[in-house]
Amino acid sequence: MTDKHSFKPRDWGSHPAYLSPDYKSTALRSPTKPLVPLAQSLSEITGPLYGHDSVGPLDADLTRNGATAGEPLGERIIVTGRVLDEEGRALPNTLIEVWQANAAGRYVHAADQHDAPLDPNFFGGGRCATNAEGWYAFKTIKPGAYPWGNHLNAWRPNHIHFSLFGPSFATRLITQMYFPGDPLLDLDPIFLATPEAARGRLVADFSLEATEPGVALGYRFDIVLRGRNETPMEN
Repeated sequence: MTDKHSFKPRDWGSHPAYLSPDYKSTALRSPTKPLVPLAQSLSEITGPLYGHDSVGPLDADLTRNGATAGEPLGERIIVTGRVLDEEGRALPNTLIEVWQANAAGRYVHAADQHDAPLDPNFFGGGRCATNAEGWYAFKTIKPGAYPWGNHLNAWRPNHIHFSLFGPSFATRLITQMYFPGDPLLDLDPIFLATPEAARGRLVADFSLEATEPGVALGYRFDIVLRGRNETPMEN
């Protein structure tokens, strides 16, 4: 926050356009008239407060929170990073919710009819909260790619969904994290809808420091909720 009463305007040049023709469903849900900006008021600069009390003992370990009779299948990974405000300052006690497909590229959701196996030991959802320095971490299984019907032979890159409120409704963010070196990135209309200069902010970096020896590879994904270098909204 610039002060305790207001936020700087969003950098809309970092976010995908509401209408992206190659991403076909945007034609059905994008606004048809110009948006009307609203002045910031108490309802925008305040919001729901979440923190460590909102996180259960296994919420940050997706390799365990859905297990019923064994270990989930797939490559174990650890995702970590910092959540920052528009001035680059750490945001402590920020709740992060994540959800994803399993290693075969399938979600635990009735609407997902992809012909890939469900994993009885993987739920695919979790949450964690940042510490006093803005750091978060969770353990999971690397998600698989899956077909999504946008166009002929369309496949989504491996990705994890993130949802954050931050300190107020004005810092609300829903986004996706991708993995470095994924060949599907250059073919994905959702990823390509983000302005080129900001796309790299959606791709995690491999982190040997976050890697747990003999257990899981580590990835770092920093999140900036507003302002300079803000993380693009992607949903």
